[in-house]
Amino acid sequence: MSILNDSRRNFIKLMGFLGAGTLAGCHQDVSSKSKKNELDIDKIPSRAQGASYMGDFAAPKVATVRCAFIGAGSRGAGHIEQIAEIEGTEVVAISDLYEDLAKKSAGVCKEKGGGQRHKDIALYFGDEHLWKKMLTEVQPDIVFVITPWNLHAPMAIEAMKQGAHVFVEVPLAVTIQELWDIVDTSEQTQKHCMMMENVNYGREELIYLNMCRQGVIGELLHGEAAYIHELRSQMEEVERGTGSWRTYEYAKRNGNLYPTHGLGPVAQYFNLARGEDNFARLVSFSSPAKGRQLYAAKNFDQDHQWNQLDFKGGDINTSIIKTTLGRTVLVQWDETSPRPYDRLNLIQGTKGILAGFPNRIALEGGVDNVSSDHHEWVEGDQLAEIFEKYEHPLYKRLGALAEKMGGHGGMDFIMRYRIIECIRQGLPLDQNVYEGCYWSAVGPLSEDSVAQDGMPQTFPDFTRGDWKKTSPLSIIA
Repeated sequence: MSILNDSRRNFIKLMGFLGAGTLAGCHQDVSSKSKKNELDIDKIPSRAQGASYMGDFAAPKVATVRCAFIGAGSRGAGHIEQIAEIEGTEVVAISDLYEDLAKKSAGVCKEKGGGQRHKDIALYFGDEHLWKKMLTEVQPDIVFVITPWNLHAPMAIEAMKQGAHVFVEVPLAVTIQELWDIVDTSEQTQKHCMMMENVNYGREELIYLNMCRQGVIGELLHGEAAYIHELRSQMEEVERGTGSWRTYEYAKRNGNLYPTHGLGPVAQYFNLARGEDNFARLVSFSSPAKGRQLYAAKNFDQDHQWNQLDFKGGDINTSIIKTTLGRTVLVQWDETSPRPYDRLNLIQGTKGILAGFPNRIALEGGVDNVSSDHHEWVEGDQLAEIFEKYEHPLYKRLGALAEKMGGHGGMDFIMRYRIIECIRQGLPLDQNVYEGCYWSAVGPLSEDSVAQDGMPQTFPDFTRGDWKKTSPLSIIA
């Protein structure tokens, strides 16, 4: 029997279909109304007839990957530029509300392709629905969705229905029902839908994954993950840009709205949803909402739209996940408080601990040639030898090029390279559709828990039990 009743299963209605920032310029209150969650998360819907599980799915090889993009703002432009430089790609279409953004990225593509590979790029701009026309007219092999959060699910679903694999910026969706719709569509169409969690490709994250796989810290017990990044200055983007739509999200939703940067790597250390363990329950609490209101009052006129908002989203959210094996994961989110950037990136085992920000390690019996026991951290320059010993093979292969190409220290490039490599070679993706759903589900589940004063929320089993037979992510060479 569900622990939720009808009076509790309410969560905030998200903003209507709009374009903003990289895709759109209009604004809308994201929660002027509320609605009942249409899906009882404790009841698992049956897989549709003819649909197949996608956990280890490998699509047929594609020699030259025809790529289309929805959204060409700052993040979208970065995706477009680097994809255009990767061998075996052809940029065939770009859609954005703004003509200048679409044309600028098309020009960059032609330059990166030497005027040959990306010469016939179809552009769609000026209307928020033209991305649909792009899908039907161009029929790309893969589509990148880099738009406001509430547009991720409908765009990903439609792209799969039109025959494309889809790669979506974080989070994958903002409601549990949308996540189920993505799973169902992926299984029915046999198309990949990967959430592009770039942090999984960071050098330290890859090293820690390798160390966990090799048993360096023993049996894994506890993880800590966060996205702590003060971004109040985005509120200066009023007419277009990230702040023009995210500010409404911060005002009306109260939970962990951006969990995946910290959680993604920790989830893969644990092999969550991949044969060994899975997400089970979550509890969540938010601090009072103070920072955004204070920032608006200090930096904008009294009659400015930001000063008309009632900011309900707590400045800091802390959630705790319990897995099926009883392990725990702390997940924090704070984009408001004046403090240094942090993702925590901590994993505790029976033989030691690996932690980030700053990077540091302690092992029972000490770290060779550096420490004698686990009562002192090995950190800074002391880590060079052990990092070299456990450098991930993927980073050995691509790290130098990634540093040159850039993108959050090179992690963006490695992620983009792997996307194209997997599609071209017909390999399973490093992050399957179910992982994107579990990691993203922390958002709406945390909102429900906060609204119920920390009542536990059960994770839906998006795999319908098949996570038990899914292969762990291998140490990719």
